[in-house]
Formats: sequence, structure tokens, C-alpha cells
Amino acid sequence: MSILGELWLSRHQAQTLLVTPRVKHSPYLEKCCLRMCAKASYEHAEADVAMLTGVRVSAKTQERMVKRSRLPEPSTEGPVNELALDGGMVRVRTPKGEASVWRQYHGLRVNGDGIGMAWYKDPAALLAWVTTLPLVPMIYLLGDGHCGIWSLFEQMEIAMPTDEILDWYHLKENLYKVEAPEALLESLSSQLWEGQLQKVLVRLSELDHDSARRFRAYLSAHTGRIPNYRYYQMEGLPIGSGPVESWVKQIDARLQVTGAQWNEESLPHMLNLRSLYLNHQLDYFSSPSG
Repeated sequence: MSILGELWLSRHQAQTLLVTPRVKHSPYLEKCCLRMCAKASYEHAEADVAMLTGVRVSAKTQERMVKRSRLPEPSTEGPVNELALDGGMVRVRTPKGEASVWRQYHGLRVNGDGIGMAWYKDPAALLAWVTTLPLVPMIYLLGDGHCGIWSLFEQMEIAMPTDEILDWYHLKENLYKVEAPEALLESLSSQLWEGQLQKVLVRLSELDHDSARRFRAYLSAHTGRIPNYRYYQMEGLPIGSGPVESWVKQIDARLQVTGAQWNEESLPHMLNLRSLYLNHQLDYFSSPSG
């Protein structure tokens, strides 16, 4: 089946068109299906493919296409000097009779708004992907305050020098959870903006309540990740993990369509497919039947 309808090919024609024998759908039709599956639910993909090509490929068939797809992971050829890591949530199907559960996956993005990838419960694959990147001598590592993010960065064992940077916007968000006068918070914010961590810790020690103690513990846990943000911004260096947070939201837009629940074994296929689509790399590869 092709976008032109049902076609019968000779052996020579199949070899010329790179069509695998005994495959029901043409490589181009299958690529159209994968593209639509990367954008919307399988049900919507069925409707979209039918409208655009005039050929109906059922939602179940398209789901099987995604599961058997052998697409490579996203890749980059240019030098990489920035890695940003964040986590997203996906609803996972459980045994019949049990409520579904929300589980975490991880997204990684390079060079700010560069390419990204996502993994579910597979830190080994994440770490292996990082080894394929053309890293330059100084790597900036960005993340929020979640300890799991920095644990993954540590496991990367990057050989060249790195500079760990706590996302400025998360830092400031946590600062304003401290119960203190507005003027004091503004003063502390200014000091943190210039990397004056020790001065901030001293001033926080003078506040006798839990919110100040929690924020002080938060800062102490990230000593060494709080640079002079003002200087970094002036020099054009990264200070925030916003791009990877945007990346995760774009992944979520596919994983969290209304009513979606995922089998754990199918999640890696969709995460890879969605990543290739968002990176504008999906059309560079042949479909499984091509």
C-alpha cells in the first residue's frame, strides 16, 4: 500500500525503490505514519494520514509501526559545550485492576536550544549517548536543584573540565519561599546574582525559622554551582536550564495527550521518535520497510 493506493511491484522495481519484500506499506507511507504518530495520538494519526494521503492506516497498525521502528538516536556534528538535564513525568499503565502511575523520564539538551533526547528508566543509554557527542574542553552543565540531576551528571564521568551551574531562575524561585521582608529578599537576590554565596549564608543564619534553614541547606548542597551570574550573563555564558525545560514540555505534549497511558516497553520507541521529530531529523532516515 502506498500514498497512491495499492501497487504491485516486480522484484526489480522493489529493489530500485528499496522496498523490502512482503511489506504491506510503502516506505514513504510508513514515514508519513511515523511523522504523524510523533505529533499526536495514534487515533489522530490515523485520521490525519487518511486525510492527507487518502489511505487509511489504522491506529493499531501505526502503533505497531512505532514499536518495530529501528530509527537511530538523534545526533549532532557540531561541537558541544553545554549539557542541560531535566525530568518529565509520564503516566504508565499498570496490571489490570490497578490504578495507573506517574513515573519520571529524563531529557537532555545540548548547546541551549540545540538537539535533545529523552530516556525512560535507562540511565545507561543516556550516559552512552553523551559519549557519542563531540564535547569541547570546557563543558557547562546546567540543571535545577533536584539531586537526581546532579547525580546523573556525576555518572557521566566527562574527561574534560566542566562547570556546574545551578539554574538561576530555580535558585531565585526558592529564595522567595523564605519568610522574610521583601527588602531583605531583594538584597539577598542581588548578592546571589553576583555569586556572593558566603555572605548570603551568614545573613540566612540570622533568621530563626524553618524556611530560612531549608533554603540555607539548599544553598549548601549546591556550593560550587552558584557562579557570579551577572558576570556569566555579560560574557554570554549560560545561567539557566530553560531550554531543556522547554524540551521536556514538548515531549510531554505527546506523552500526556488526554487519556494517554503507556506500556513501559513502548515508551523508549516513542521518546526516540518524538525526539527525532522535534530535532527535525526524522525525515533523514529510512522507515523500517525502506
